[in-house]
Amino acid sequence: MAERIELKVEKRAVLGKKVKFLRNKGVVPVHLFGHNVESAALQGDAAILGKVVSQAGHTRLINLKIGKTDKVKPVMVREVQKDPIKGNLLHVDFYEVNMAEKIKVEVPIMIVGESPALKIRENMLYQTLSSLHIECLPDKMLDRIPVDISSILEVDQAIHVKDVNLPDITILNDGDLTIAKVSLRPVEVVEEVKVAAAVEGAAAEGAAAEGAAPAGEAKADAKAPAAKADKK
Repeated sequence: MAERIELKVEKRAVLGKKVKFLRNKGVVPVHLFGHNVESAALQGDAAILGKVVSQAGHTRLINLKIGKTDKVKPVMVREVQKDPIKGNLLHVDFYEVNMAEKIKVEVPIMIVGESPALKIRENMLYQTLSSLHIECLPDKMLDRIPVDISSILEVDQAIHVKDVNLPDITILNDGDLTIAKVSLRPVEVVEEVKVAAAVEGAAAEGAAAEGAAPAGEAKADAKAPAAKADKK
């Protein structure tokens, strides 16, 4: 499990549409909620919040401190709102977790190891799943799920969800789903198409040339009677 991130915020008195004045001062509105937890309106520095949200994503625990209290609340990023044009933070929702209750979360997959099958140039790796849906206690959660592909020895071998073993973590995806598979690289057919086009073009030019010869002869024959008439 990754080390927790520290974040300090303050209680927020400004609500509703008036929060735009906070944003103009570099302050972002924050909302804290959770199961059996009293929700709270908070606020934090835009630069600091942006860094924390980027580091934590939706899978890392954050030690949240409110105001001058030393009490720490374990929270996770639940939702982030950003300006669609400028990209700056507009609002952040934090979910306070109960460390004794399991949570469900989508965690990204990280491919590790080296497959012997990939040493052959004609082979390539196809990753068909980018994340897994898991359930576990908050302190057992991973920010990335490592999937080792070193057991793939030849073409058409694959790693399935049921092949991933995570202690103290339940994977909720269908066990038969493929995560990664080594297959043959698609055959390059561009050159073959070019060759075929060139052959067809040459054949067309040859046919045109053969058709042009009789036409020339016909013109010569047409002139012949006129020449005989002059001799008379």
